[in-house]
Amino acid sequence: MEVKKAIQERRAYRSLDPVEITENLIRDLAESASLAPSCFNNQPWRYVFAYSPEVLKELHSALSGGNAWARYASMIIAVFSRRDLDCRVKGRVYYLFDTGMATAFLILRATELGLVAHPIAGYSEEKVKEVLGIPEDMRVITLVNVGRHSDTIRDVLSESQKEDEKTRPARLPLEEIAYIDRYTG
Repeated sequence: MEVKKAIQERRAYRSLDPVEITENLIRDLAESASLAPSCFNNQPWRYVFAYSPEVLKELHSALSGGNAWARYASMIIAVFSRRDLDCRVKGRVYYLFDTGMATAFLILRATELGLVAHPIAGYSEEKVKEVLGIPEDMRVITLVNVGRHSDTIRDVLSESQKEDEKTRPARLPLEEIAYIDRYTG
């Protein structure tokens, strides 16, 4: 699959069916993330790929109510980093940006493999750290829920989430996000 096609096909679906998680799949996703650019090649990203039923069940207790759908994910990837793992140049802090780029590579690779990789913000960071053994000084940036897109819209979704499953949510017009030569917004 071409990169542009993966970008176009990527969707944050919430109706998930199970998918087999293997160590080869985890290695594939991790290798894709590892190839992302980073400031001075610091590679500040860290991931815990959780897929055993016992660990997933513990992680479910960290999810907010609006993310009940994530209980259907076959794997939850904790994305984390720490400020001192990456550059600080003239007041600019790069670890969040660089970790985001690596995670985008991982998400696009999952899309290419026919998977859904849906990042979320609704979780208890403290509980995630406790369950996965992530050190206190790390920042859990997101959880990425992995599964296969289900043809059936799950009842656990809210009405607005069910609507979002049917069509891609609207994107801002390009004129609101991209400018030529000077910002004119």
